[in-house]
Amino acid sequence: MNSDPRLTLLEAWLDPVVGRERGAPVPASTDASFRRYFRVSTPAGSRIVMDAPPEHEDCRPFVKVAGLLNAAGLHAPAVLAADFEQGFLLLTDLGHQTYLDVLTDDNADALYGDAIMALIRWQAASRPGVLPPYDETLLRRELALFPDWYVERHLGVALPASRRQALSSVFDQIVAENLAQPAVYVHRDYMPRNLMVSDPNPGVLDFQDAVYGPIAYDVASLCRDAFISFDEERVLDWTIRYWEQARAAGLPVRTDFADFYRDCEWMGLQRHLKVLGIFARLLHRDGKPQYVADAPRFVNYIRAVTGRYRALTALHRLFDELHETAASAGLTF
Repeated sequence: MNSDPRLTLLEAWLDPVVGRERGAPVPASTDASFRRYFRVSTPAGSRIVMDAPPEHEDCRPFVKVAGLLNAAGLHAPAVLAADFEQGFLLLTDLGHQTYLDVLTDDNADALYGDAIMALIRWQAASRPGVLPPYDETLLRRELALFPDWYVERHLGVALPASRRQALSSVFDQIVAENLAQPAVYVHRDYMPRNLMVSDPNPGVLDFQDAVYGPIAYDVASLCRDAFISFDEERVLDWTIRYWEQARAAGLPVRTDFADFYRDCEWMGLQRHLKVLGIFARLLHRDGKPQYVADAPRFVNYIRAVTGRYRALTALHRLFDELHETAASAGLTF
């Protein structure tokens, strides 16, 4: 009995697409979704095959955004063949090494410099009405992941009505701050794990959830990553470098850097809260425990930001209380 019927379907699809003189599909990577990626050697060179079960995933957004990225002058995979009904894509191969694989103190500035220039090109190509809006509904749905999955499901803390109300008030302000920013194309996971060391550099992956929304989002996710951290001085330097290049390119960033940096912090806060909820959901719903080990990184990001703004005092206090609760229960926080 075949233990992987999707792989059998994929191989049958590949034969007429690339020819029978191909190698066997070898796992290339996985991610937090239902998608899988395989590397296949073909007479034309190495290729990547995406397996996206259509009952769970839709390949069409990936194809659309890949086209937008390449048209903007970024290095995204080219789509060589597609079968939307079965959920298979044949893609060009951007290489084996992600930024996360190779980042060191010595090469970080050069790699991030390339990533910032690519981000500027991506945002400069923005047009309204092309990508789904990063609107209030989506921002609130993402924020709700934090109390529902991280606080109540993972930490086992049932928030009293007063705490729920205080958290709701903070969420109102976060959403208002985020929606006040000018809108551009947003990759939504523009971080070292999704950037490949390639020529031209970087190669860009995992972009299928791209939206049209707050301009500070991608630079906030780039500089405050889920899986690697840098000191505040370096984060500040990269954010300044982005802001200067964005202004020179005519992008609608704030004219005062202090105001733009505040935008980045409030936008980053929304992302950090969302990711805590996603990591907890991956563990408890999807059986993927490896992500929640990085929760403390996001807790540190959140505590740093909430400690700097009086309007976020209630959230800062909640994290103090959650830290005590998690410690007494022996949970990672």
